Amino acid sequence: MNAKSSAPNPARLRHFLVEFSRLVEHFHQEQPLLEKGRRLLSELVATDDWLPEASAAPHPHHYQQHLLYADPQGRFSVVSFVWGPGQQTPIHNHGVWGLIGMLRGAERSQFYAKVNGKWLPEGNATTLTPGEIETVSPNAQDVHQVSNAFDDRVSISIHVYGANIGAVHRRVFTADGGEKAFISGYSSAFIPNIWDLSKERAL
Repeated sequence: MNAKSSAPNPARLRHFLVEFSRLVEHFHQEQPLLEKGRRLLSELVATDDWLPEASAAPHPHHYQQHLLYADPQGRFSVVSFVWGPGQQTPIHNHGVWGLIGMLRGAERSQFYAKVNGKWLPEGNATTLTPGEIETVSPNAQDVHQVSNAFDDRVSISIHVYGANIGAVHRRVFTADGGEKAFISGYSSAFIPNIWDLSKERAL
């Protein structure tokens, strides 16, 4: 069960990063990596007792993208997306594979496809609830719009990308077919100290 605790437990994030580092070391094809990575992320977001308070902080006007970890070799990054009430992204792509795990609250995701020069919804919107996982990939569905499913509370999802996502050249789109290049960067430079054993608790 997804249960929030008052004191962050860095051991969970540390375990996830160790295991995910092993994963990208041994699996170079996207599909098996995503399948195994999905299970690891599912385990991480199954319990809500590890995210540092600074990485769960919302902004009153726009969503926050807090960096939790960037692999030194650029193979993956882990980010907490913090959604204030009613906040949403523009339609955008990623350019790399991604895993999205819902930790707290809920978010709504709508994929898009370009048809006759316009970006139109592809399929029905889905709502992620705590513990659920979604994938994105340039080899499958990569263009979507995401929003907080709630108008009265904060929602938080944990994203794992196949690069340092804050440095990736990406694009935002408008429904009429317009597009604009962007590099997202991060909302804060805070990175949690997962090696602080003074706060250690059993998993």
